[in-house]
Amino acid sequence: MNAADTAWIITATALVLFMTLPGLALFYGGLVRSRNVLSVFMQCYSIACAMSVAWFALGYSIAFGEGGALWGGLGKAFLSGVTVDSLAGSLPEVLFFAFQMTFAIITPALIVGAYVERANFAWVVLFSTLWMLICYAPVVHWIWGGGMLADGGIFGEIGVRDFAGGIVVHETAGLAALVIAVLLGRRRDASKPPHNPGYVMIGAAMLWVGWFGFNGGSQLAADGGAAMAVTVTHISAATASLSWAIWERMKHGKASLVGIVTGTIAGLASITPASGFVGPAEALIIGAIAGVLCQEAVTLIRNRIRIDDTLDVFAVHGVGGIFGTVMIAVFGAGTWAAQLGGLAVVGVFTLVMTWALVKLVSLLVPLRVDQETEVNGLDLAQHGERAYDHVS
Repeated sequence: MNAADTAWIITATALVLFMTLPGLALFYGGLVRSRNVLSVFMQCYSIACAMSVAWFALGYSIAFGEGGALWGGLGKAFLSGVTVDSLAGSLPEVLFFAFQMTFAIITPALIVGAYVERANFAWVVLFSTLWMLICYAPVVHWIWGGGMLADGGIFGEIGVRDFAGGIVVHETAGLAALVIAVLLGRRRDASKPPHNPGYVMIGAAMLWVGWFGFNGGSQLAADGGAAMAVTVTHISAATASLSWAIWERMKHGKASLVGIVTGTIAGLASITPASGFVGPAEALIIGAIAGVLCQEAVTLIRNRIRIDDTLDVFAVHGVGGIFGTVMIAVFGAGTWAAQLGGLAVVGVFTLVMTWALVKLVSLLVPLRVDQETEVNGLDLAQHGERAYDHVS
């Protein structure tokens, strides 16, 4: 065990949890109408709790067990065989478990943005738990757990390069969001603007800070690689924020607060897979393109295809993660066959499994709330609380 590595990953674990609670909750909560803000908080909080238990019970073993090319098996279910002296590289294995648990929390939490303001709370928790175990955890094993997409797998000696989750986190969450948005249908009234842009900015700022643990912690060591990952993460986020704002001003005459912070998230998602393989100059290029690319993806999906992915999960996280994964090959840090092949394999698997799980869970629990609940707001109807005295 290395004490410096351990101290850094303990810190990184806290930072990644901070991304979901309260970062993502505030970011998403500010984007919805005031009568639904508590429902978003409740969904994010409950997902964090449910994923923690499910990761302990089965998820970690499926992802990082030694079962084979397709899944890790159940040999480490409930942390069986993991003691205070067990090591994962230079780290206590129980710390590696905890660090990876925070990724298992935020990935299904990202999907929340696709179905806010109209999804049934019980459905959200059940679907998220099953999706994490059946879709997310196997993909983790394929790429990070020595499975079929890793080095020596189906793409040969050099496997898929995904440093911190462009495919594992952002592609899977983005595509799942798209499937759910299509199956769920549009909101009855999608015209209202975000009720609290201040929440959105605060949440985005928390995500930005937490992302240093997300990417820097993925080095799994306190060394120069971690420092570089943190640096390129910041540069990409800052550049994408500016390019989004500039492009928005060129198109609409004004640069909005919600716009610039959404650009931040686009830059963060795009640098995530590449953050261990590129330097500052490449991060500048990735961020500059991401701010424009993801903004155009929002316009395409929302206004032209008219899919009500409410908070643009696929356009920002999905497109950003896919773009960053491709840029690894562009900059020569991975092979084209592995990067594109990995995106295709995981993409098809995610689409099929998400569709199947949506249909299955909907047989057990209603997917969409009734019309009266949607009109009056989910906060009072599903949770018996209101965020404000006067709601809209």
